[in-house]
Amino acid sequence: MNKSNIYQLRRNQLAEKIFTKTGGGIAVISTAPELARNRDSEFPYRHDSDFYYLTGFEEPGATLVMKVEGNGKNFKLQSHLFCRPKDPEREIWDGIRLGPEAAPETLGIEYARSNQELDQKLSDILTDQVAVYVRLAESAEDDLRLRHWMKQVRGQARSGINPPSEFHDVEALIHEMRLFKDAHEIDIMRRAAAISARAHIRAMQVCKPGMREYQLEAELLHEFRNSGAQSVAYNSIIAGGANSCILHYRAGSNELRSGELCLIDAGCELDGYASDITRTFPVNGKFTGPQRALYDITLAAQEAAIAMTKPGNSFMQPHEAALKVLTQGLLDEKLLKLSEVGSLDNAIETGAYRHFYMHRTSHWLGMDVHDVGSYREITNLSSEEKPWRILKSGMVITVEPGLYVRPSDEIDEAFWNIGIRIEDDAILNDSGCELISRGAPVKANEIEALMKNA
Repeated sequence: MNKSNIYQLRRNQLAEKIFTKTGGGIAVISTAPELARNRDSEFPYRHDSDFYYLTGFEEPGATLVMKVEGNGKNFKLQSHLFCRPKDPEREIWDGIRLGPEAAPETLGIEYARSNQELDQKLSDILTDQVAVYVRLAESAEDDLRLRHWMKQVRGQARSGINPPSEFHDVEALIHEMRLFKDAHEIDIMRRAAAISARAHIRAMQVCKPGMREYQLEAELLHEFRNSGAQSVAYNSIIAGGANSCILHYRAGSNELRSGELCLIDAGCELDGYASDITRTFPVNGKFTGPQRALYDITLAAQEAAIAMTKPGNSFMQPHEAALKVLTQGLLDEKLLKLSEVGSLDNAIETGAYRHFYMHRTSHWLGMDVHDVGSYREITNLSSEEKPWRILKSGMVITVEPGLYVRPSDEIDEAFWNIGIRIEDDAILNDSGCELISRGAPVKANEIEALMKNA
């Protein structure tokens, strides 16, 4: 399929949802703004995920306007792109712009205009429309622009023009679409995971006592960019020793010491899609007894969760499977005392495990590392009453149990400052799930062999 056809198909799918819901309407989706880093420098630009999902367009300063008109059982879609005009002087400094003249053929858009015409043209497009689909309460700037457009339309009331009377959240429709990945998306995510797996291997191979966390971060970044990935999918976590017990620790200057563990949670972004892998390994290449005991428990918990990651199960079932194995392991290693918690079931019910495991086992993965889509079924029930989402083919989730042991007088000192997390990316399919990140070794023996041979 031609690349522009992928985005045309998505716009048509969104248009069909709008037609079904309100018989037609206008959808307005803008991309992300450029952000200043400091005085005269900007952060590397990254497009808005929803906007890119519908257009494949990566430039800033753009807005997509979709006009959906109903006619009996059928609908008609007109897509309008407002983008930066060609500007030879600015292009010398900032790079070549596509421009509205080339946009229709390149992007498969019906109409394209300069973004300088947005305010003027949008009031015309909104004329006599009943429903408008926008990001509700997304930002004060977006709300102000919508008020401005509506004021322009209302100002024409004496001419017999009616302003829109219904406002709907466009994200609710787009995010349900993004929850299910098509073949194009899955192909990119497989390649992103393969790149990230190689980066984790590289980090394990070069790691040695005396290195700094930021040096391993540099090895990851080298592999990401050298393999064609455009960016990290999120700020990489490279945590040695006690830092491994800090869930969102950023790579610092901490020295990696023999006898300690290093936890790396890192993934690249490739063509707009994230990967997300965590591996934990011994700095000197050999697990200690307590480290190995907790590592094997965590891996067994992950395998239990993977076995439950299949269509027909709920989103929570992999977490519940992992939780049972982790809690039993904590009891076996005397980190939880049976005399105090009473039983495995009671330890889970009372949350006694939370001192060592405080996050869920999975999250959606896609264009964003914590991707969009409801975790509960969409019903009219209250949030607490809504059942957890049923897993279906085409969804992509992570599977990432962990154990984190901080110093405490009640815990054997041999376990102090051991933080372990093992995370893989899973594509749901008809037979269960496909782990796309297992290019990086996960078994303790395999990790030790890899580091020894390096």
